[in-house]
Amino acid sequence: MIIPMAHVGTQPISPTPARIFETLNAYQRTGALRAAIELDLFTAIAEGGKTVAEIAERVDASEKGARVLCDYLCVMEFLTKSGSEYELSPDSALFLNRHSPAYMGTAAQFLGEIERLSGYFNDVAAAVRKGGTTMPGDGTIEPENPLWVTFARSMAPMMRPPSEAIAKLIDAPAGRNWKVLDIAAGHGMFGIAVAKQNPNARIVATDWAAVLEVARENAEKAGVSERYSLLPGSAFEVEFGTGYDVVLLTNFLHHFSVSTCEGLLEKIRAAMKPDGIVVTLEFIPNEDRISPPVDAGFSMMMLASTPEGDAYTFTQLESMFRQAGFSLSELHELLPLPQRVVLSYY
Repeated sequence: MIIPMAHVGTQPISPTPARIFETLNAYQRTGALRAAIELDLFTAIAEGGKTVAEIAERVDASEKGARVLCDYLCVMEFLTKSGSEYELSPDSALFLNRHSPAYMGTAAQFLGEIERLSGYFNDVAAAVRKGGTTMPGDGTIEPENPLWVTFARSMAPMMRPPSEAIAKLIDAPAGRNWKVLDIAAGHGMFGIAVAKQNPNARIVATDWAAVLEVARENAEKAGVSERYSLLPGSAFEVEFGTGYDVVLLTNFLHHFSVSTCEGLLEKIRAAMKPDGIVVTLEFIPNEDRISPPVDAGFSMMMLASTPEGDAYTFTQLESMFRQAGFSLSELHELLPLPQRVVLSYY
């Protein structure tokens, strides 16, 4: 039998089951990276452990275990290997070495929540048939879901770069007298970044009460607690008040349907000053909905974990804001960071 061959340019490529095998076994990659973070293996190598024996001693592991894990991390391109010595890849050196100011290892506590998050993917076929999560209740958007406390405590380091970039994007350092509403504040990093760059900004953070305790702690650590107030409750039910110059709407709209988002945006607009701005951070796929990979792939997470959520294109987001009465929306990149920002004007 002649097997047909795919072509990329002029180079023929024979079909292979490798991608199928790798994808069905992808859980092994998650487990290996979580193990390396738990063992603090990347920090051990950064501190001078290069050989299997040195690394095993530093992370209190067997030499066989350390060798297998390090080699697997090389396959995953988190480490490199020369002879018998291992080195950190650029990504690992910056984000997984505990001594780095950009350390993001704590994100594994949330993104690696195997028992909770992977449960949403136990029956993706059923979610596809239904068009939303098949988990009890409302999945991740169930009121007071403890998952969001874990999110707030573990994701702050990962959100620091985009929060600082957004504060600069809206010219927070200009120091205007701002009243800022941070919706679904979580860890609070986005409002805190604005407050740190603008000494005249006052932040009102809304989220579930238990989650806001994490934001309050982070505001205290950042030295902005005197300008940081809490508004506990659901963003759909709590009274925002009025007079906001800036509204931060980060990683929230993707949990809900278009009509639900439009209702929230109408409520937000009613709470703003006429010259106000809404800052929306989202996974925003291109119009083809298959690129860029991280943004486009986020739709699957929403399908499995929420009743009606999705990753919306800029065209969809712009339409939501327009329907809610906003005059203009602009798309901004945060390269080299994933996700994109939409600035919408009253």
